[in-house]
Amino acid sequence: MIKIGIVGGTGYTGVELLRILAVHPEAQVQCITSRSEAGVPVADMYPNLRGHFDLAFSEPDPAVLAGCDLVFFATPHGVAMRMVPELMAAGVRVVDLSADFRIKDLDTWARWYGMPHEAPEWAANAVYGLPEVARNAIRQAQLVANPGCYPTAIQLGFLPLLESGLVDASRLIADGKSGASGAGRQGKIGMLHGEVGESFKAYGASGHRHLPEIRQGLAAAAGQPVGVTFVPHLVPMVRGIEATLYAELTTADDFERLQGLYEDRYRDEPFVDVMPAGSHPETRSVRGANHCRMALHRQEDSKTVIVTSVIDNLVKGAAGQAVQNMNVMFGLDETLGLKAPALLP
Repeated sequence: MIKIGIVGGTGYTGVELLRILAVHPEAQVQCITSRSEAGVPVADMYPNLRGHFDLAFSEPDPAVLAGCDLVFFATPHGVAMRMVPELMAAGVRVVDLSADFRIKDLDTWARWYGMPHEAPEWAANAVYGLPEVARNAIRQAQLVANPGCYPTAIQLGFLPLLESGLVDASRLIADGKSGASGAGRQGKIGMLHGEVGESFKAYGASGHRHLPEIRQGLAAAAGQPVGVTFVPHLVPMVRGIEATLYAELTTADDFERLQGLYEDRYRDEPFVDVMPAGSHPETRSVRGANHCRMALHRQEDSKTVIVTSVIDNLVKGAAGQAVQNMNVMFGLDETLGLKAPALLP
């Protein structure tokens, strides 16, 4: 059994981790922390977990966390980087669901997150945890930076085109839409149902903090700097991300070959589903599941390839991918605890 600690367990990603780990046959949650809710039984806050966990939230205790095999951080940005060095010294493995270790250029990180980075040596050594790209490095990693939700859907959608060099890497467009749970569980007026319902808007159009992470991942796939325009949108649903991606072909490749390119790239990936060309993946088809579904489109007499990519922002975009990374790190079947199909309706 893998002894698990979760730091910051009261948010949506924390409870999603608990939901997944409750049925994971090789994971045992030893502790789950929350400074604000210390002493409160987990099942009192999240009644869906009654009968699955007898734990109560506790204050973060480095000594207790050091007794775990792996610790998940489901905390606001800036928390993990202060606690991780001590856990690393104790030999604990970590999957960080915040952005603290995702971006390698720490000046860029500080500019977007508004604080200096406090663990630069570990930022340099962290493995970016997109299993479809870095599986071998994840197996050996002590610290894995779990990708963000938008970056997951966007990178998976663009990867085959960039890896094959078939598109102009300087002219990529990512149009993303997310449900309200992507903003977290904090009480914010802008996230109230009366504010979000019956409305649809763009945000962060002048620049969003996921942009440098997206840029970094796509540049690695392309083997060169990329130019990407990313605009996120808030839609009136609880969970789910849809990313519509646009890229300009630089060759005369026929559309059938592009479809084959995607099918070949993801043939052995358990959590990426390339749908038939012309399909329109729906967010409800991945709700509660660790899958990314995508489909290719190309309009008549156009050199623009359109990729539509959907994930559940709390699962493949957060907690599910974190458990997938844990499975890889400990040499388990990568799908363990993650085989449940999506919820419909």
